Amino acid sequence: MEVTTPTLDTAFWVTAGAIAVLLMLSAFFSGSETALTAASRGKLRSQAGKGNKGAKRALNVTEDNERLIGSVLLGNNLVNILATSLATAMFTQAFGESGVALATLVMTLLVLIFAEVLPKTYAITAPETAAARVAGVIQVIVLVFAPVVAAVRVLVRLVLRIFGVRIDPDSQILAVREEIAGAIQLGHSEGIVEKEDRDRILGALDLSDRTVEEIMLHRSGIEMINADEDPADILAQCLESNYTRLPIFKDDPENIIGVVHAKDFLRAMHAKLAGNDGDTADLGKFNLSDVAKKPYFIPETTALDEQMRQFLRRRSHFALVVDEYGALRGLITLEDILEEIVGEITDEFDPAAEHPIRNSEDGQFLIDGAMTIRDLNRASDWNLPDDEANTVAGLVIHEAQTIPVVGQVFAFHGFRFEVMARKDNRITKLKLRPLEPNASKGG
Repeated sequence: MEVTTPTLDTAFWVTAGAIAVLLMLSAFFSGSETALTAASRGKLRSQAGKGNKGAKRALNVTEDNERLIGSVLLGNNLVNILATSLATAMFTQAFGESGVALATLVMTLLVLIFAEVLPKTYAITAPETAAARVAGVIQVIVLVFAPVVAAVRVLVRLVLRIFGVRIDPDSQILAVREEIAGAIQLGHSEGIVEKEDRDRILGALDLSDRTVEEIMLHRSGIEMINADEDPADILAQCLESNYTRLPIFKDDPENIIGVVHAKDFLRAMHAKLAGNDGDTADLGKFNLSDVAKKPYFIPETTALDEQMRQFLRRRSHFALVVDEYGALRGLITLEDILEEIVGEITDEFDPAAEHPIRNSEDGQFLIDGAMTIRDLNRASDWNLPDDEANTVAGLVIHEAQTIPVVGQVFAFHGFRFEVMARKDNRITKLKLRPLEPNASKGG
């Protein structure tokens, strides 16, 4: 009697063909998952704007990542489990009990190479292109598996809730802003993004996390006009000032009654003189409040991005900053906020002040005490903390827990600080340098 060879049996080849098809489906699901999750939504949106229908479908599919991943994983597991089951049955029939181990080994290699590594490697090399190609089919699969995936999502949330874990359906694993910042930092570290470009982009992204208190001009540095002064003296002050807008106070510097623009004041003075044929006798009767604008007060806790929107909405460039008790803390301008993005803005009317960072003869850095820690970090690529203080002098005072005298030296956060100059209770000049890795950090 003739015995049929198992390897030549028709059922054997049909099963082998089915396994090959299932492996191709597994490769499709694996590659699709990688392509759709790795594709940049910004690039897909740009391609969709140019008329790429595949990119538009990919954007729609990735709107709900949890549903997408659930559907792809469901399809991938179905075909992998089915392929493994068929292979086990086929090898068991062909080789007996040893076929189970052989099927496990063969399927592991086939799935790993052809259904995981190969398609994922291809997808990661051009994720946007691959995502656009597979989006149409995946869109149909997501719709077909939607009921099952929805049930699985509910079950998963119930199980997690038992263990005290709650999932916010609207939360994202990584915020877009943090993703952009991370990409910019990575690009800079690899030499792709210039330092100036990195600082501008990160400066714009950080506006929502910073308040006007951090960058305002402190009240001690505000130039004001005394409303009780003689108009001629006020005119001279406006002409000599480097600022075009000056707050006006009456009796007490805390009592701000208005803000005068130098151009408005000069126009009014010119009109007064022209009306009197150049006679200056009536200048003493000039009322400064007639040309002053109502002061604009803002709380010190206002976020910089919100304040910039307020400036643009009000068509204003100047605001006075007050604390929770209404006391004057400082002032801020639109230019101050823009400088946090583009860096220092100067013109021919700005005072020729020294650069806030200079090299000393001994190779250390001379720092203006009023320089903000953020500006120092941006200029030098350092990472001094700014949680407890806004300025370098404030950081030294906070760490020292006292107001240092000239000549005192401190070491903290990996830097050596030496007080070089002090005026009243303010540190005006500091010398600092990074400590060597093994240097002592004692104060």
